[in-house]
Amino acid sequence: MAVDTQLGVEIHILDINDNPPKFQHKEYPITIKESKRQDALIMTVLASDFDKRGSLNSTIKYRIISTTPRTQDAEFHMKENGTIFLKGCLDYEKAQTYTIIVEAKDCGVAPLSSTCKVIINIQDWNNHFPIFTGHTGTGRVKERETGQTFLRVQVDDKDSRGSSAWKAKYTIHGDTGKNFHIETDPETNEGILSVVRALDFEEGSVRNLSISVENETPYFSCVVKERPPQGPWKVDYFDSRSGQGDVFRSAMEKISVIVEDANDPPEFVCPLGDVMVEENTKPGHLLQTFIAVDKDKSFNNDFVYLKGSDPAGWVNVGPQDGKITTAEVIDRESNYVKNNTYTITLYAVSKGVPPMTGTATLNIHLIDQNDNVPKLESHMLSMCLSASVANITAYDLDEDPYSGPFHFELLGDVKGRWRLDPSFGRTVNLIKEEAVYAGSHNLLLKISDAQGEFLQQNLTMTVCDCSTVPNCHARRVISVTPGGGTVGIVIASLFLLLGVLLLVIFVSRGRDRRMFLVALGPGETLLKSNIETPGTDCEVPDAQMIQNGRYHEVMSAQSNARNSTFQQEANSQLRFQDLSTYKNCQVSQPYAAADAFQRGSMRSQSMKGHFQRTLFRGGNSSFRKQNISAKYEVLLSILNQKITSIHGQEDDIIKYEPHVYNDEGTDGRDDIQLDAISISEVKFDPDELLHLGPRFSNLAALCSPPATSAFNTHTKP
Repeated sequence: MAVDTQLGVEIHILDINDNPPKFQHKEYPITIKESKRQDALIMTVLASDFDKRGSLNSTIKYRIISTTPRTQDAEFHMKENGTIFLKGCLDYEKAQTYTIIVEAKDCGVAPLSSTCKVIINIQDWNNHFPIFTGHTGTGRVKERETGQTFLRVQVDDKDSRGSSAWKAKYTIHGDTGKNFHIETDPETNEGILSVVRALDFEEGSVRNLSISVENETPYFSCVVKERPPQGPWKVDYFDSRSGQGDVFRSAMEKISVIVEDANDPPEFVCPLGDVMVEENTKPGHLLQTFIAVDKDKSFNNDFVYLKGSDPAGWVNVGPQDGKITTAEVIDRESNYVKNNTYTITLYAVSKGVPPMTGTATLNIHLIDQNDNVPKLESHMLSMCLSASVANITAYDLDEDPYSGPFHFELLGDVKGRWRLDPSFGRTVNLIKEEAVYAGSHNLLLKISDAQGEFLQQNLTMTVCDCSTVPNCHARRVISVTPGGGTVGIVIASLFLLLGVLLLVIFVSRGRDRRMFLVALGPGETLLKSNIETPGTDCEVPDAQMIQNGRYHEVMSAQSNARNSTFQQEANSQLRFQDLSTYKNCQVSQPYAAADAFQRGSMRSQSMKGHFQRTLFRGGNSSFRKQNISAKYEVLLSILNQKITSIHGQEDDIIKYEPHVYNDEGTDGRDDIQLDAISISEVKFDPDELLHLGPRFSNLAALCSPPATSAFNTHTKP
């Protein structure tokens, strides 16, 4: 019979040391402070071995193979469990980084090992005190001035520039008044000293201060005293945070600040005053006396008192003694009084250069008097006819006990119509009896205050029928809305007024003006005279002579371009003065006319100037010139047409040459008598023509009555 048998075999494998220890990292970087103390733990490194746990093959021992750099006062040692410790003192200025090679080795028959690198970075710490090297600045300040920088102090620090171990922090000692402040310049690390509270020269001309300095980072020191071969070294260690030792080990800088004197303002012994006085106090009453002093020694310490704020103008101030007196009657009920108090300010102004001012304040508390009587709040009231009660309210500017409650009393014959109920209080009821009719009623009231002071006042009470409106006020509100017709009438009236104004202007500017023609030739003067006296015997054809000829033909030719009224006016004013100058009046009238026309044509510009001198009263200047030019053209046309019609067939008319007048009758010699005739053009009197005497005889002889005339002779009556 076959039997199955199972046999278990247990095989034990003997471990051999075939796995070296392995570190978790190849490098272990770490940063520590320079102030690290001796025997302080730096860090721990760990390695692992995959050989049999608990056997010698997996048991690991650690040791430091090398340290770079090697410094005199700092070493690192390691325990078998992989912890690294410091021995001695770190110094950032000597080494900023340490590199340590650590070995991990197992304990097998054939030990295996591996290494790692530990990098220790040293952080600079404050192990150097800042040392004062000097200061710059005047060290002088003016009293009463603040904010001025007067001194800078310098320090030297061997710690890393810009680090918290290098940055200086200054402290002022001896500043009992807290007048100074010092701050650090972040760029230069200097201490900047300034004044933050005004100094007083009279309290001392010199301020002695001391300034100490430290860094933002607490100070420490570590000094190796002894290096035994076994065990820790002997060191002297100090840390300011521990409270041991003197924090201010560096020397203090002593500073003397010189205070310069300035003109101080006077100071009031008591700058705030209070006084109580009754209102209505008479002017001249002494309220209070203020006293000020000026402690200046180097400047003029004289001063005067002046009034500052006095909005109501109620007080006077003595300029030398500071006495405040009333200048006007003070009224407690004035708008300038607040809470029964009137406030003024007083100045003490020094006479120094520049003048300085001290200020004081006086509060005047006013005691009320009964200087006001009760008054109605409203002198006009209204009520409906159906109502029976209206409220009457009075007020008094005075305070208790000079105010209400008031006593009201109706005066006059009001029995059966009006009464008061009650008659005592600040507001009372006015009762209307049934006998009162609708309309306006004048009542006389006597209102007395609590002290018996009274005033009689009129009250107008309007009683109205409120059957159609809720109250009397609604009856007074009448809405007036202008309709379209009203607006139209107003606009039409405005246009009518504007039309009237335009019509007046048009009539005044377009009114017919009478034109006076003064026919002046070159060098001639026309004198208007109503005196008939013997003169020249030359008969000159006038406008009437021309009119008897072809006048109507000329007018017909010009009718389309000229106004007939204007032509008649121009014709009536025409005078042919130039035709009277021909030779001894012996030449036939046609030749004389032709001669005058020829000379007149050559002088057309002169004649045009003559007609432009025509006087036209009123009217526009441009309009006047246009009319003058037009009338001149008409007159010239008339003259041309008439002379042509007189003798149009005679060719010698155009060949006529005028004679020289001063040679005729004188044989070419000058006549002394004619030269003697002189009439002033500046001051001319028409009566001088009546007294020319024998000097005029030769002039009159030049002309003689003509034998015949082509014109109808016009004889003066």
